[in-house]
Amino acid sequence: MEPVSVAQWEPWGTEPVALDGAGATMRQIFVPAGRVSAPHSHPHEQFLRVISGAGQVQCAAGTVELRPGTAIRFAADAWHSAEFFEDTVLLEFNLALGT
Repeated sequence: MEPVSVAQWEPWGTEPVALDGAGATMRQIFVPAGRVSAPHSHPHEQFLRVISGAGQVQCAAGTVELRPGTAIRFAADAWHSAEFFEDTVLLEFNLALGT
């Protein structure tokens, strides 16, 4: 793996972009309005930050409104589901176990 990786992202772009590291990934994700994500979990810790758009997440903490600036942390194996009311751009950070 190269010691430095660079990705050029449009701030509100619709193209998925990823930057992978040894123990983590960072992704910019475009989610179209109307998309629903069924309840699921991941074996790794995950952070989300809403760049633009709107929706809501259901999780153990209850319903969390998604709007620009919202940041959420999910522990490994924490269930969550989501519904998107507007076209939404997210930054997603996934951390591998043990990092």
